[in-house]
Amino acid sequence: MRPALRAGAGFTLIEVIVSVFLLSILAAFCYETLNYVRAARETTARAFARVRDLELAIHYLTTDFEQLAPRPVRDLLGSSEQPALLANGLTTDVVALSRGGWPNSAGLPRSTLQRVTYTMADGTLVRQYTTVLDATLANTPVRRELLTDVTAIKIRYLDATRVWQDQWPPLVANAANNVVPLSTRPIAVEITVETKDVGKIVRLVEIPG
Repeated sequence: MRPALRAGAGFTLIEVIVSVFLLSILAAFCYETLNYVRAARETTARAFARVRDLELAIHYLTTDFEQLAPRPVRDLLGSSEQPALLANGLTTDVVALSRGGWPNSAGLPRSTLQRVTYTMADGTLVRQYTTVLDATLANTPVRRELLTDVTAIKIRYLDATRVWQDQWPPLVANAANNVVPLSTRPIAVEITVETKDVGKIVRLVEIPG
């Protein structure tokens, strides 16, 4: 018959070592799990942010073209007029256009039309606009970076003869006097944005009117 343990008897050294070893393993497992959860959360947050940026960029492009207005503008020097839609590859701009529907809830003394320009800067798609429609060199444009890691962006324009054009106004004049009016708009546009991570995104936008 084994003798009864004394009251208040403690753990042996072996038991303490085994307990510390098991706790160490459990702590290491919990730490790795916590790191995994944190890394997964950060990855998910970056993915959601990327999707949000993509959706926002496509939304801006689509909305601007859907509200394309047949309003030419004066150039910055005021010496000539630019078409309501300009995309000819002669400048660093992807496209410049006049659009309507610019909200004016504050009732400011300004037009609801807006001149918007899209440019590419080091793989970043940038949207900018001026607070006045016929801007001068004194008007600083409002600039917003929409999307990074853009490898290519291409916009095609469907003219009145149902032919896709790579620039606007089109090279082939459709007017009787061989001059395309500055207010001429395409029937539709095809927007293609290509990024490093997502790949190619294509949107077809019908131009009203």
